[in-house]
Amino acid sequence: MTSYVMEADGGSRGNPGPAGYGAVVKDAADGQILAETAESIGTQTNNVAEYRGLIAGLTSLLALAGDGAKVEVRMDSKLVIEQMAGRWKVKNEGLRPLALQAAALARRLKVTWRWIPREKNKDADRLANEAMDAAAKGRTWTASASSSPIGAATGGRTSGGASGNSASGGAVSEIRTSGGGAPATLTGGGPAEDLLLFDTDDLDTGDLGADDSGAGVVTREPVGQAERTAMPTGRGTGWRPPTSVATSLYLLRHGETPLSVERRFSGLGDPELTPNGIAQGEAAAAKLAGESYGIQVIVSSPLKRARATAEIIAARTGLEVVVEEGLRETDFGDWEGHTFTEIQRRWPDELAAWLADPSAAPPGGESFGEAARRVQATGDLLIERYEGKTILAVSHVTPIKMLLRFALLAPLNALYRMHLDLSALSLIEYYADGPAVVKAFNDTSHLR
Repeated sequence: MTSYVMEADGGSRGNPGPAGYGAVVKDAADGQILAETAESIGTQTNNVAEYRGLIAGLTSLLALAGDGAKVEVRMDSKLVIEQMAGRWKVKNEGLRPLALQAAALARRLKVTWRWIPREKNKDADRLANEAMDAAAKGRTWTASASSSPIGAATGGRTSGGASGNSASGGAVSEIRTSGGGAPATLTGGGPAEDLLLFDTDDLDTGDLGADDSGAGVVTREPVGQAERTAMPTGRGTGWRPPTSVATSLYLLRHGETPLSVERRFSGLGDPELTPNGIAQGEAAAAKLAGESYGIQVIVSSPLKRARATAEIIAARTGLEVVVEEGLRETDFGDWEGHTFTEIQRRWPDELAAWLADPSAAPPGGESFGEAARRVQATGDLLIERYEGKTILAVSHVTPIKMLLRFALLAPLNALYRMHLDLSALSLIEYYADGPAVVKAFNDTSHLR
């Protein structure tokens, strides 16, 4: 099994001041740099930049090696290493969201945490300094001639959202393929909200918990894979053109509710649509009633917010709404109606486990693994029952993301890499000869 080394660093000119981070992934056997990433992140503190570097490095490693990879994480930040190893508590409110995000990524790997002196962290330090220089000039970092031997990066992105991100920054990562070809460009180090299945106001986390193992290097094992690999196996994506008429499944998220306005967990609770939510439903109905869509069947979750949205569309199309129990949202149990911050303060351990492992369930609730089996059975039933037709399913974030990841043959963790807006429309086409093709995702053009 290939082993890796990930080195990360971050800093600011002034603390707080123009800030940036850098991270490299190396082959542990020969020290070859396999991936590097850096970003100028506007005005931040040293510690925020260090955590952002750690997150970006772990993200690049997962993109390169996948879950369960063995890695030694090296940083010259004693604070970050000790906190991630569990020996020091995370007391700074501004660092807690970043610490939780890093911990969730680390749980997917077999990690050894090691502090190293700055002079042994030269590659990450170089990238961090380049990113800080770019931040001081109000620019986005791009790979320079001094970057690693894998060549110059192309592309980038603008960050935004959760704590620690700056609207001016752009993270760029490179990965060299094993065959030695040109590096592929990907984004990394995204906002904490990108890891969530739903929208929240922040990622306020409690202490990660102390480890009494004493001094020295601490190794963490990856979480189990059983729930992550559950996915349909009967359909392939294929590159060949379809040879039969598609069964088209439009997936519409319901409109706004009071809980979505306040960014509260909304599972099996039954809030009504707000006036804005009703208007969103009307806008979706105006779009979907067009001849180009040709909706023939409308199915809906039994929950009020979805049924009300479906009924608005049914009134425009002249169709009836068929209620499908399996399209309901995940049961969030005791977390229903609470904000992310409230949950973190009352159930910090349970929340950390839930973020790290799709088989973990909220207290009194349903795991994403359990939801996956329910939604898969419902999706298969719809495709069989309405073969060759155009179906509109009005549902919620989790079921819609589940159906999309089934079509993509993606693991459960892909849920954490999708974002769905209220009243967003997606489309999957299924073919009897094999392929399931995602044709549209998170379309909100009808709301503009």
